[in-house]
Amino acid sequence: MKEAPSLVQRLAAEAVGSALLLAAVVGSGIMAERLAGGNVALALLGNTLATGAILIVLVLALGPISGAHFNPASSSLCVASSPLACACRTRRRSSSEQSSA
Repeated sequence: MKEAPSLVQRLAAEAVGSALLLAAVVGSGIMAERLAGGNVALALLGNTLATGAILIVLVLALGPISGAHFNPASSSLCVASSPLACACRTRRRSSSEQSSA
């Protein structure tokens, strides 16, 4: 049975995920604006597709480690309210994934 990620690993995964998501949203907005040629609808579509794609990648990559909140407020609230409950949820998710595999 694989050991659950430590609190430091989960917090690091959340921090990296949040930073990468922020960079992707800002970068995709800049990219979409430059490539759209003034067409707002096309800029929004480009921004949405790029942001959605990176969000899927981040959730699949970091979800098993931290739960993939990518919101520092919700992660902080989870830890502050009950660090044990956060750890138990992560362990339950990991053990249920292993049993279904």
